[in-house]
Order: sequence, then structure tokens, then C-alpha cells
Amino acid sequence: MTRMTPLRRRTVSGDAEPPPPEAVADAEGAEAEAPATPTTWYEPLSPTAPATHADADAEGSPSRPLRVYADGIYDLFHFGHARALEQAKKLFPNTYLLVGCCSDEITHRYKGKTVMTEAERYESLRHCKWVDEVIPDAPWVITPEFIDKHNIDYVAHDALPYADASGAGNDVYEFVKAIGKFKETKRTDGISTSDIIMRIVKDYNEYVMRNLTRGYSRKDLGVSYVKEKQLRVNMGISKLREKVKEHQEKFHMAAKTAGMNPVEWMENADRLVAGFLEKFEEGCHIMETAIKDRIQEGLKRQQSKSRTNLLDEPEAS
Repeated sequence: MTRMTPLRRRTVSGDAEPPPPEAVADAEGAEAEAPATPTTWYEPLSPTAPATHADADAEGSPSRPLRVYADGIYDLFHFGHARALEQAKKLFPNTYLLVGCCSDEITHRYKGKTVMTEAERYESLRHCKWVDEVIPDAPWVITPEFIDKHNIDYVAHDALPYADASGAGNDVYEFVKAIGKFKETKRTDGISTSDIIMRIVKDYNEYVMRNLTRGYSRKDLGVSYVKEKQLRVNMGISKLREKVKEHQEKFHMAAKTAGMNPVEWMENADRLVAGFLEKFEEGCHIMETAIKDRIQEGLKRQQSKSRTNLLDEPEAS
């Protein structure tokens, strides 16, 4: 028997009878308790809901997880990487996400040196909750054989073209796009591996000084002898400035307590401190120059001695 929808009672005028006050109150309470729409950090892939298995894989079983493949270098793994993988994982209601990561050899050949080793990059990916499986030593260009080997249904990546290994500027995803297996993900603005490296390079001296104070040697940091001495002098000057500022504040409080004119006192103190620091920095510069001169003299003597030995060798033979 077909279930009939109950009709709403009508008044004499033919208008629908208004709902009882209790129902109105319950509806308003439910509307007030409805959770707010969560904030997304990237643009949605489409205004519609994710595609169903029937739409994506007409030949396969709807209950089978779709195997989506995402690849990259993933150096200095950051939240931009994680959000791209999240988008790939959420492309379909039931997704098995495979993530390919290129080895050091192929990455250094086609892109450049990485900060993290391949083992570190593989392990970082394994700890991302969106990743189901990591494929080490992934190919630079996806081939039909690779897709068949891993039973890949779709490849997910941002839409920017990436040069293949031919040197002709072809897109590495050209083949995948041609066969209709490419799914676009969105990049996260304001974060990338290159951006992180640029921040470190920009504040290079500060990071070197920080690690020197933490016990790293100049050899660990790849810093020359002169550079280390220069940085340590700068560290000493910075600490001295902090101590001077601290004592200035104490003297200011003492002068205020003693009834002296604080403005006049501070001006005199600032002049004295500025003169002292200027002389101190000048002395540090002289010392740095003297160290450089001594090193250069030593190198010249060593080169001269080497040339003399080379000239004397034929005579000895």
C-alpha cells in the first residue's frame, strides 16, 4: 500500500491553518543550534557535491574505493602540501589516496637540490592523515604502464603546467589530461617550499647566530672562521645593547625617585651610551680587519712556499 502524505487542515477561508506555537518554538531553536559553515582555506573544487562512484567509474563497482594518485617532491612538508592532499582525498566519497614522491636523484636532476633527504620526505608523507599509501621513487612523468601497475583511476594535482624530462617544455600531466583522468586541486596562497627557504636565506645571519648559541660549530653550519668571529662580535654587541637598555631603565627610575629632571638625565645618558657603543663597534671593526689581514698574509706565505717547493723539485731530481 502506498503511504499517503497527510493533508494540512484548512480553515474556512481556505488558508492553511498556522502551526501551533510549540512547533514554531522548536523550529526556531533548531535553527539557532545549527552549526556554522566551516571555514575553508582553499576554493572549492566545484559548487556541486563530490562526484559519485557511478559518475566516476561506470565500469567498476560503486562500492570499490577509487584509487586517486597525487605526486610531488614534498620538501619541507607544510600545510600547503597537506591541504592539496586533503582535496585529493575528498574528491570522491570513497577514495584510496596514493602519493608518489620522487627520489633525490631524479629531483636533483630536474628540479634542484632538496633540503630533506628522500627518506625524510617519504616518512613525512606517511604521517599525513589523508595519505593511504606512499609510493617511493615515483616517476617524473606518469606513464600508461605506471597507471596500470597501480590501478590508478585518477591523478590529482594543481593545473599549472610542469615541464617533463624532454627539455621541450611539455607538461608532465599532458598524457593524463588527454585520457580524462586528471582532477584539479587548488594551491594554497602564501605558503610553499620556496617561500620557506627564502625566509631562511633572508634572515641567514640570525639563524646562524641562533645555532651557534645552541652549540653548533662553524663547520656544522658551513661558516668561515672570519664569519664566525664577526657573528659572535655582533652577538656580543646585541647583548650589550640589551644590558645597557636595562640599566638605563633602572637609572631612569632612580633619577625619578631622587627628584632629578628625567628628560635631561636621559639625554645625557643616551649620549654617553651612544658614544661608548660607537667606539666599541669601531674597535670590533678594526679587530675584524686585522684578523682578515693576518689570514690573507698566512695564505700568501703558504702559496709562496708551495711555489718555491715546485721550483726546487726539478733541481733535486
